[in-house]
Amino acid sequence: MKDRPSVMDLPDLPKGELPAHLELQRTRVVCAADAPSYTESVQYSGAYMAFGVDNSLRLEDFKKSFKVEVKYINDDDMEFDMIGIDAALANAFRRILLAEVGGKFSVSHLAQILILSVVPTMAIEKVFIANNTSVIQDEVLAHRLGMIPIKADPRHFEYKADDENANEKNTIVFKLNVVCTRKGDRVNNASVKSEQLIWLPEGSEMPFDTKTKFTAFGCGQDKLPEFASSPICSQYPDITIAKLRPGQAIELECHAIKGIGKTHAKWSPVATARYRMHPEIVLTEVLEDDLAEELVAKCPAKVFDIEDLGKGRKGVKAARPRDCTLCRECVRGEDWEKRVSLRRLKEHFIFTIESTGSLPPNVLFTEAIKILIDKCQRIIAELS
Repeated sequence: MKDRPSVMDLPDLPKGELPAHLELQRTRVVCAADAPSYTESVQYSGAYMAFGVDNSLRLEDFKKSFKVEVKYINDDDMEFDMIGIDAALANAFRRILLAEVGGKFSVSHLAQILILSVVPTMAIEKVFIANNTSVIQDEVLAHRLGMIPIKADPRHFEYKADDENANEKNTIVFKLNVVCTRKGDRVNNASVKSEQLIWLPEGSEMPFDTKTKFTAFGCGQDKLPEFASSPICSQYPDITIAKLRPGQAIELECHAIKGIGKTHAKWSPVATARYRMHPEIVLTEVLEDDLAEELVAKCPAKVFDIEDLGKGRKGVKAARPRDCTLCRECVRGEDWEKRVSLRRLKEHFIFTIESTGSLPPNVLFTEAIKILIDKCQRIIAELS
């Protein structure tokens, strides 16, 4: 009996590559005028086995395809591209940076594993008010103080337990003592700003009895090498804390400790961490002259440019696809959906991190990666 040929050897089936429509479905999100399509990711390793394509995730393939390209960076924010990853991983980094969501997880869902991670910061937790004659209630004033970003590297501090004394390794102390006065037509200290928070490196200066001690600093924080050259202060000096009228005063002391965004948003190290799929714009027809000018006029994001085709003819090209906001104005109208195809790359993400100032955005991202590695190693250890 002769050996039957393998189905993979049949000439009418492609070997090692997908048909165009399946490749589009696997790698792109198609954004039509009414709704997107192909939004789900194909996770099953044998989904395309009939075409000789292995869809399984392999570490070696991931190492070859994964790239990070930084587009711009400064002290407050950064934008970079993450290429060659799934949406679950991109969302995991975002959730690591924002906060921690506790709870049990399924090992099969990587995104849920990463949600358990977090990047800590320093924020004001306790406010001891000696005098407050402003119109702001004590609770509201304490909440406003807690939301002020503190310029202090949390890696130099330890977590403080509820029953632990405040010391130089787990607590930062600030004082605020402002009195609004009038001298002729001039009013002093009408606006209380965050720059008026004074760092107390030696610890609390509040009076206390023999039973209560606010801090127990062994040495001044300004004598520690990590703070000698970079004094601790509020990240932004012009945040308005309160408005005072002549005769009103605020006298208080604040204690900042290390915490995570799961407990309260004031400990979140980022103002926002977001991502979006990289846009792809394909002109399915050749557009010239009036149609080219109409397409340029339709786009509010100015993605398209007119190009000279020679002999007085005008064409159009997608000069800045990265700026596309997916408003879909270019595919609205009669026959425009046949001329322009809006797509998103499923494995190419534009990631933006806006720091609150406690740590630079590039450091926040590297810290998130360290947390991710640590969590994965712990899970692997538990499974083994």
